[in-house]
Amino acid sequence: MSFSLRRRQLVRSTGAALAAACAMPRLLLAAPSPSMPWPNRPVRLIVVYPPGGVSDGMARMLAEPLAQLLGVPVLIENRAGAGGSIGMDALARAVPDGCTLAFSAISPITLHPLVAHVAYDPLRAFAPVATVMRTPVLVVGTPAFAGRNFEELIALARSQPGAVRWATSGVATIGHMVLAQVRMQSRTAITHIPYAGGGPQLNDALSGQFEVLSTNVAAQQLQYIGEGRLKALAVGSPSRIEALPRVPTLGELGYERANRDSLFGIFAPARTPVPVLQRLNALINQVLRSASVQARLRSAYNLPVGGGIEDLAHEIAADRRRNRALVSGDRSQFD
Repeated sequence: MSFSLRRRQLVRSTGAALAAACAMPRLLLAAPSPSMPWPNRPVRLIVVYPPGGVSDGMARMLAEPLAQLLGVPVLIENRAGAGGSIGMDALARAVPDGCTLAFSAISPITLHPLVAHVAYDPLRAFAPVATVMRTPVLVVGTPAFAGRNFEELIALARSQPGAVRWATSGVATIGHMVLAQVRMQSRTAITHIPYAGGGPQLNDALSGQFEVLSTNVAAQQLQYIGEGRLKALAVGSPSRIEALPRVPTLGELGYERANRDSLFGIFAPARTPVPVLQRLNALINQVLRSASVQARLRSAYNLPVGGGIEDLAHEIAADRRRNRALVSGDRSQFD
């Protein structure tokens, strides 16, 4: 064998070895192994909403007891914007080793991809971990709205097309879905004002920067209603809520398709090992069953849910089918 031939073979074998060596860290990071217990480092919990909102507060409330059970810190990382899809895209790109999770409503998976471009595959990018809570949707009038109730809001929208401005926490959020359904059924031209999340829009609501706001029910909003700074017009909920017994549901007002609440859960990247998902599910359910967490959730007018991984998967599939049917009716209403 000539020297040049031996040299070419050596170069090829060395290159293959280097390629294998470079690939090994990725393979090792792909999932926990028996020799590397999980979790072996802090867990990152991506909150797909801005700091200061209801969802952010609930995620932080869950993080503390979950960290105690896991034995490692659970670090909150807010990645807000685009109706939650920015944070969910960050989750989709994360290593599926059980050390990166996300707290989100299901809408970035079941609604947003139907009305806007997203960088992730909503059917294959995520693994459901556990359902956390259901939150009623509250429709309120701001100081810019002089009417007394929801019927007068619709009357104003009909008499002055485009004059009524309705703010939500972003395109393809549940609040946007409520607005779209109201617009379709009432045949009104209501202007959509999307925000990056629930916190920033509340300040603008109090100063009358728009007429209507759809938001998750929370103690702070209820306080402003009690003070007369905001006006409760309707709730999206199976029944009237205890804090606002005189405020009708959207279903009672004749807008059954708009009568939606928000379902929130914990998610992991796809291909996260099943034993890790199962342990996370068990621990999150343990946290949700604790009296202190139940009390804090209910005090913020959230309904604790819990349940198995398959329960959240079922809810996602059902909501996707429902949203697909609604969006196909008149896609222009989701602009």
